[in-house]
Amino acid sequence: MLTATLREAARRFGSAPAYTTAGGWTVSYNDLDRVSDAVAAGLTHRGVRGGDVVSVILPPGPEYVVAYLAAAKVGAITAGVNDRLTAGERDAVLVRAEPRLVLAAPGFAPSDHESIEIPAAESVDGLLADLQRSEPVADLPEDPERPVAIIFTSGTTGTPKGALYCNRQLSFITHNDVGDTWGGGVRNFNGTSFAHLGFMTKLPGNLQRGGLTFLMTRWTAQGALEMIEREGMVSAGGVPTQLALMLRHPKFDEFDLSSVKMIVTGGGPLSPGLAEETRRRFRAPLATRYSCTEAGIGLGTAFDDPEEDAVISVGRPHPAVELGVFDEDDRPVAEGEVGGVCLRSAATMTGYWKDPEATRAAFTADGYVRTGDLGWVDDQDRLRLVGRSKEMYVRGGYNVYPVEVEAVLSTHPAVAAAAVVPRADAVMGEVGVVFVVPRDPGTPPSLEELRDFGGDRLAGYKLPEDVRVVEALPLTAGEKVDRRALATLLGHDG
Repeated sequence: MLTATLREAARRFGSAPAYTTAGGWTVSYNDLDRVSDAVAAGLTHRGVRGGDVVSVILPPGPEYVVAYLAAAKVGAITAGVNDRLTAGERDAVLVRAEPRLVLAAPGFAPSDHESIEIPAAESVDGLLADLQRSEPVADLPEDPERPVAIIFTSGTTGTPKGALYCNRQLSFITHNDVGDTWGGGVRNFNGTSFAHLGFMTKLPGNLQRGGLTFLMTRWTAQGALEMIEREGMVSAGGVPTQLALMLRHPKFDEFDLSSVKMIVTGGGPLSPGLAEETRRRFRAPLATRYSCTEAGIGLGTAFDDPEEDAVISVGRPHPAVELGVFDEDDRPVAEGEVGGVCLRSAATMTGYWKDPEATRAAFTADGYVRTGDLGWVDDQDRLRLVGRSKEMYVRGGYNVYPVEVEAVLSTHPAVAAAAVVPRADAVMGEVGVVFVVPRDPGTPPSLEELRDFGGDRLAGYKLPEDVRVVEALPLTAGEKVDRRALATLLGHDG
């Protein structure tokens, strides 16, 4: 359905710009269709066939968009790889993806997979120029079950898992977002990796809207605020951390943001204080979105909902999405009680790519996907989150798994044991604090030493931002690290 949507978007919107690059040049809807045709021919020439995986390690830009569209045209599956990951982390994703071909930014191409380096283009004709060919590629017949995208998320042990999405899920998500309406898109900008759920599953809907997206290779609060002012953007938003960083910019009040009429946020917990400040200082209504990589879509608040909805809850289920709050035996909890949050709809992933065991664990017997969050439903049918059943936390919109971080830091020569727990942070939402048992109590490792040590194996957002030295890690009766006790100790420390 991605190809059919692109064809229709090109017919309807033609030379209208779909993307404006960081360099200032534009890519039209016609350009997207034409260039992705040529790249699809190049992929076929390189031996890529239907069902093959094409891994894309590129920053957010027109190169990524064209690669994704071209792969869909030949029936290949795009496995996006966040370019912010370290080489080791990227390799772990590629091992699981088993790609036929890797399209990578310069310096990111792996040595053990067939790869093509994709430099940043300076014009439309330069987009993936080495792959472009003139041979025609026949449109594939519509197949709801044809796989389109693998969206990776880390497991609790740090092992990559890829959520598989097919045409039918993308069709459902698009219908939920825009229905049968064409046009009506606004000017906005991207602020996160295209390898994430939002871009990969919502691209058809974005094409259908016909709007213009300004591309930011690397998001900054300064750049975002300047763009909103310069382009008179009606819509603004991002993950909660991005909102916090914009609000904390020293010259925030000097920018003319009067064009902003709506703000949408998701991808992490939004604190009540941040929600209220965002609405007040942007002088615009706020809507929140809640889901997970495996569920596709979930819940949200609307712009015309009571103001408190976005402050105290993550809203109500979207149409055709079922919310379940279950106990450990997957039975519904009593009204108002806390349980595991689960979602069921036609948008949920088909399963984890080549991981049937993890797939079985991700779903309940009757088809709900487990989000890993804990929450309860209030008397107005709003979901209120209280925490996560797993140990993962979200820093600036990115999931961080303590076990993965501990596996690296515990190998530092001065560390006898390490445990990571999150701490609330006004800007990042949550940050990591590592409790360390030093090998020599007289020379414990500093935070800088630990971050330098882990920097080659962990993405920057996974590294801890505080260190506490302890004589021993508290243990549960089962001889496991008592993370709740550490969190309590952290609270007592201030």
